[in-house]
Amino acid sequence: MHAGHVGILEFSKNCGDILILGINTDASVKRLKGPSRPVNCQADRALVAASLEAVDAVVLFGQDTPLELIKFIKPDVLVKGADYTVDTVVGREFAGKVALYPILKGRSTSNVIKKAACK
Repeated sequence: MHAGHVGILEFSKNCGDILILGINTDASVKRLKGPSRPVNCQADRALVAASLEAVDAVVLFGQDTPLELIKFIKPDVLVKGADYTVDTVVGREFAGKVALYPILKGRSTSNVIKKAACK
């Protein structure tokens, strides 16, 4: 978890009353990001996220996208980082609206991993 994650979670909480956070399972992350990921196991990632004041609930999903979870929850607001456009957000048709959070430059898990590898 890095500052970009905390920022988007706080932003998300301010968009509605209850924040339900979908987190990829370890298998899903490995398929999407490669064999060296995730950095932390799904139980640890879920525990850390659930401990944040902004987060009301955490749900793990094993698919490559959260489409099935979004279809099930039907959120009033679906939040993604602004590296997406509204038209490219998976599940947007099942949400009341889509809100995009500005990306914090240099704050990504990939950058954290690169910095750690240089030490």
